[in-house]
Amino acid sequence: MKKTTESEMLKEAIQLLKEKQALELIQLKDQYHVTYESLQPVNLIKNAFGQLTKTSEFKGNILNSVIGIASGYLSKKVLLGSSHNPITKVLGTILQFAITNFVSKKAETFTQDKVS
Repeated sequence: MKKTTESEMLKEAIQLLKEKQALELIQLKDQYHVTYESLQPVNLIKNAFGQLTKTSEFKGNILNSVIGIASGYLSKKVLLGSSHNPITKVLGTILQFAITNFVSKKAETFTQDKVS
C-alpha cells in the first residue's frame, strides 16, 4: 500500500512539473516575441528618439533653434523683401545666418537662466 501512495505522489509531482514546464514555455515564447519586436530597427529608432525628446535639454535646444531660424528668416524678409538681385540674396542669406546664430545663442542663455 505504501508504494501506491508514493507512486501516486510521484505521478502527481511529475504532472505538476509538466504543467510548470508548459507554463514556462508559454512565458518564454511571449518574452521572445516582445524581445523580437523591441529589437526591430524601426522600434529601436522610435525608442531612442522618444527617450531623447523626453530630456529637457533637447527640448530647449530645439526651441532655441526654432526661435533662431524663425527670427533670421523674418529679419531677412523684413529688411530685404523678395529681391531678385543675386548680390542682395547672398547678403540676405549671410544676414539671416548671422541673426539666426545670434538669437539662438541669446535664447540659449535666456533659457538656461530660467532653468537655473
